[in-house]
Amino acid sequence: MPKYAANLTMLFNEQPFLERFGAAARNGFKGVEFLFPYEFEPQQVHEQLEKHKLEMVLHNLPAGNWAGGERGIACHPNRVGEFEQGVETALAYASVLGTQRINCLVGIKPQGVADADARAVLVSNLKFAAAALKKAGIPLLIEPINTYDIPGFFLSGTRQGLDLIESVGSDNLFLQYDIYHMQRMEGELANTIKNHLSVIKHVQLADNPGRFEPGTGEINYRYLLNFLDEIGYDGWVGCEYKPKAGTEAGLGWRHVLAA
Repeated sequence: MPKYAANLTMLFNEQPFLERFGAAARNGFKGVEFLFPYEFEPQQVHEQLEKHKLEMVLHNLPAGNWAGGERGIACHPNRVGEFEQGVETALAYASVLGTQRINCLVGIKPQGVADADARAVLVSNLKFAAAALKKAGIPLLIEPINTYDIPGFFLSGTRQGLDLIESVGSDNLFLQYDIYHMQRMEGELANTIKNHLSVIKHVQLADNPGRFEPGTGEINYRYLLNFLDEIGYDGWVGCEYKPKAGTEAGLGWRHVLAA
């Protein structure tokens, strides 16, 4: 059975953020992930991890003005200094939290910027981040995201992600494969995961349509979760979905689909 990490940005958000760690532990999770820890002092988050014996699986690099609609700045030619500072900030948090993976949201391509220019700065930024994280022993991830939910997002497919990894040329850059996003963009989930397992260092899930918990939509999660075991995926599966009727009420899928 896969190891499940509760995404505390989306799960247990009926309560304040620092109380979600205890809720995750009480409901059987051994690991947690979330978008960003940066609104809190790292020691505050570390205390919750220690108190509830949770592993810190993943968080993202700073992604610009999230509340203002930005979804990453790695492809923004005029934000390189801010991106590099964000890498330093993420590493400072990771050193306290024991973060196992850090994801880079590449962002929405700015208006008026040519694709080639956005890609060039993205490759350069990823080289910088991959090298910095390698020194700390932390893999850097990039995540293809569907362009229905985030129009204009500059990384939206598996092949594009693989091409970026090749262009960066680092042995410390990998894919974060979100089943929900890739179902919307390309399908062919099982074969894609199997064929590229060596570069997939983290998996996330949600069902489609709606981005609700597994078992509420069209994706055959009973098959996929067993398939991850069969092909030897030994990483975490991040539960990054919107609970359809409250977090705890919707957690039964873990047992139903594993049966």
